[in-house]
Amino acid sequence: MSSPSAPPTAPSRPRQVTLAACLIMGGSVLVVLTAFQRVGGLHSLETRQAVARFLAGPPGSDLGITTTSLLDALRVASMVAAGCATAAAILGYHVLRRNRSARVALSVLAVPLFVTGLATGGFVSSIVAASSVMLWLQPARDWFAGREPRPAATARSAGPPGVPQAPPRPVWPPQPWERPQHLPRLATDPTTRPPALAWACGLTWLFAGLAAVLMGSSVVLLATSPGLVFDEVHRQDPQLAQAGLTDEVLRTATYAVGGVFVVWSLAAVVVAVLAFRGVRWARTALVVSAAVSAAVCLLASVGQFVMLLPLAASVVTLALLVRPDVRAWFDRS
Repeated sequence: MSSPSAPPTAPSRPRQVTLAACLIMGGSVLVVLTAFQRVGGLHSLETRQAVARFLAGPPGSDLGITTTSLLDALRVASMVAAGCATAAAILGYHVLRRNRSARVALSVLAVPLFVTGLATGGFVSSIVAASSVMLWLQPARDWFAGREPRPAATARSAGPPGVPQAPPRPVWPPQPWERPQHLPRLATDPTTRPPALAWACGLTWLFAGLAAVLMGSSVVLLATSPGLVFDEVHRQDPQLAQAGLTDEVLRTATYAVGGVFVVWSLAAVVVAVLAFRGVRWARTALVVSAAVSAAVCLLASVGQFVMLLPLAASVVTLALLVRPDVRAWFDRS
């Protein structure tokens, strides 16, 4: 008597999904806390004075609204951001349980959460929105479909459905005289994209994209509202004028540095896409970019503890890209 066949096991959850869900849940909690802090601070005298200065000159003076109306709009935006973030935190938990509807709902919420999150600073809400995009990339897409992630080489060489394909040419293990002597023998199949590479590219897309948005927003704000920006800069450091740093010097330096960082960030995003697809030189370029980014963040972290987060991301990305399994995957052909 034949024994009944064992039921098929569910595919294991990719680390990419776990990371994205944790970022969504943790970031959503921070957005809620920041939103309520912002709402509580709207009644302060400092906030009202800052809003009044913004409305006194262009482009604020062109809006045709009063200080009270703008404060009310900020309050509404903060509360909407808190509501969207609360829903995103709950949906992030259901994403871990492979709920497809939760993934779709998160994608819908990402847009209003990102827009209204600008009222609370925009950084954390951008992380939540970017994490929801990660749920639509491989191998998360295969996991939500209920199948094991496909090897990268198989996915690229697959033909039309229903048409038999020739078996792929085995590329591993190499012959003894072809095997690199400086790499240890790996237990994993190097024809499959290593999870470490997916994590490195994901971190690059997240932090490089945020850097491009933040630096680009700073340049646009300086170009449209220079008075508001310089008033705040001189309020925080009244000694700038005595040090010879005039508004014109600060404007030129901001445009130059902002332009360099925006171009660098966008280039890093594109290079990460190429590295994810297996372009060999892109991994080298990404290693150089991560190393330079770590050095810049290390210098900027002196007195600016918020820079420790991108510093850690750069170091982790660099460590992932130099792993033996990642190098072997790029050297597979």
